[in-house]
Amino acid sequence: MTYSSLPKHSTALTTRSELSPFSNKLVQLGYVSSDDMRRALIESRKNNRPLTEVLESITGKTLTPELAREYKRQNLFELKILYGVEFVDPEIHSINASNIGSLIDTLIPEDLCRRRSLVPLSKHEDQNPPYVLVAMQDPDHLEALDELNHLLNSQNPPLALQRQVITKEDYQAIINQYLDVKVAKAKQKEQDKMTDISSDIINLSEHLKDVAPEDDKVDLSEAKSGAEGAPIINLVNKILLVALKDKASDIHVEPQEEHLRVRYRKDGILRESPAVPIMPKHIIPSVTARFKIISNLDISERRLPQDGRIRRIFEGRKVDFRVNTLPSRYGEKICLRILDNSSTQLGLDKLITDPETLNMVKDMVSKPFGLILVTGPTGSGKTTSLYSALAEKNDPGINISTVEDPVEYSLPGITQVQVIREKGLDFSTALRAFLRQDPDVLLVGETRDKETAKTAIEAALTGHLVLTTLHTNDAPGAIARLVEMDIEAFMISSSLIGVLAQRLIRRVCGECKIPYTPTPKELARYGLSASQEGAVKFYKANTIEPKVLAANPSMKVCPACKGIGYQGRCGVYEVMRITEKLQALINQAAPTERIKEVAIQEGMKTLLAYSLNLVRQGVTTLEEVERVVYTDTGLEAELKAKRKSSLTCNTCSAELQPEWLDCPYCLTPRFTD
Repeated sequence: MTYSSLPKHSTALTTRSELSPFSNKLVQLGYVSSDDMRRALIESRKNNRPLTEVLESITGKTLTPELAREYKRQNLFELKILYGVEFVDPEIHSINASNIGSLIDTLIPEDLCRRRSLVPLSKHEDQNPPYVLVAMQDPDHLEALDELNHLLNSQNPPLALQRQVITKEDYQAIINQYLDVKVAKAKQKEQDKMTDISSDIINLSEHLKDVAPEDDKVDLSEAKSGAEGAPIINLVNKILLVALKDKASDIHVEPQEEHLRVRYRKDGILRESPAVPIMPKHIIPSVTARFKIISNLDISERRLPQDGRIRRIFEGRKVDFRVNTLPSRYGEKICLRILDNSSTQLGLDKLITDPETLNMVKDMVSKPFGLILVTGPTGSGKTTSLYSALAEKNDPGINISTVEDPVEYSLPGITQVQVIREKGLDFSTALRAFLRQDPDVLLVGETRDKETAKTAIEAALTGHLVLTTLHTNDAPGAIARLVEMDIEAFMISSSLIGVLAQRLIRRVCGECKIPYTPTPKELARYGLSASQEGAVKFYKANTIEPKVLAANPSMKVCPACKGIGYQGRCGVYEVMRITEKLQALINQAAPTERIKEVAIQEGMKTLLAYSLNLVRQGVTTLEEVERVVYTDTGLEAELKAKRKSSLTCNTCSAELQPEWLDCPYCLTPRFTD
């Protein structure tokens, strides 16, 4: 046990030529020589080190407990004389740790205690005046006294300050004891929260199991190397299980500054689940490590994004999770795309509800060679449409090959290739290999560069049917995207059969949807007329905000949609078949707006028109149309194309020929933009 030497400004009590009684006793006992003692005293004052520590370093001997106690008594006596206040010694005075903790939490903040080396010991409100007893290493520190007096005078009623002096070692022991208790309480609180979270997931291994590449009977309850234990394993299982039960498409595990948040994307909308509440931030590394372990990722790499895959068994079927990690400010974000295709029924007639659009797509797919593009943003169902088209072509007499990243569907009778970029197997490499495999139909998961696009078009021009995807906003935009990849216009016009653009729009819940009549202004926003839509019944979603539900847990909600107002999704499609007029426009490098106008005149139904038909049928709502497909430019192009396709003069109502620019009867210009 060691204690600090006197403060630097107390050197008057011990000079180089005059040793203290305790120092003389150590010299007399032969513990240290007088010269070494004077050197130790100088070293102690110069570097503000405890005298006992300096003596032990010089002599190599440890003071007996009796000598250490005697040194402390002398030190405290000298401090009392120096500062003119009583001293506090935890070994002989009763110190109430809970009182100290309460005073730090409610009266004198921890920050002030640690900055000024002081600790509140007790509060005496029954005295006149009421006061607070504070132990200080330096009771004469003016700035510390100013802060304390200002803080105590602001109380109601004001409190006086009574000081005591304390050694550095005793202060450290008391403040460390307070911090230990604080940390223990915080850990207990977080452990209680984790216990609440884990209480309903102990038996998850019955529903969710690990599937190794060669063995689909591995039990998830078997912990892998590096896992933090059963609670974290169960928590990760719960996150996956909730997604599968709720039929979510994506999981976002997002570290925040003060907590860990999990959100699920269902029907295109991200939302939190009551089954997985916000969790304490200290579990972020453990949750991240667990996801990395089961995804076969490098848990030591935290600075670069990584991609992996998880396979599970859920209700007797195999489910894949495509995993991506991304370093963020507060930890690594984990995003999982769920590839659960067991419930997906392939077939164009199951996806496309509009008969005219369905016939156009089937006609394009029936072609023996050429290029078909499917466009749309991520998560819009492009792969499902491609495989539905392949299902139309799948026949023992046809050789079908696909290259994807990742392979999302399993279709019997076709050759499927997974991209492995680390080994040099990308889309263009696989596509070139396919051409040496005597193919009839080729599917390229994504065309994102010139090499892949050029190879796909060359395959289409040499007698193969090629299906692939692009990321564009609409069907006409696919032409500009290919031109941007430096594909010659004549190759595009010669190879392209058609473009299918699509979105997924939420279905309004059939159990709780609310009928209403839109105002003429609302209808005009979508290019609709109140007189034409008068007999149509429109619906609104009966949506209850999550905050309202959280504040009123007893509120009755629709059992079908749980207060969301929507249930499930359906496709919205825009089909642009390449006609002779469109081929000519492509070769002339016409702008996208012009291509879109002519495509509408040639029979293309736009995304907006298709979705408004769904509104008329009571399948969805105008609000959902605006969220997913509505754009001012799209409406403008559609209205312009409709005006230009009119065969009646707006002035004299005479019948006009399509090639006439002006009405020959009243000389009114036919087109007015």
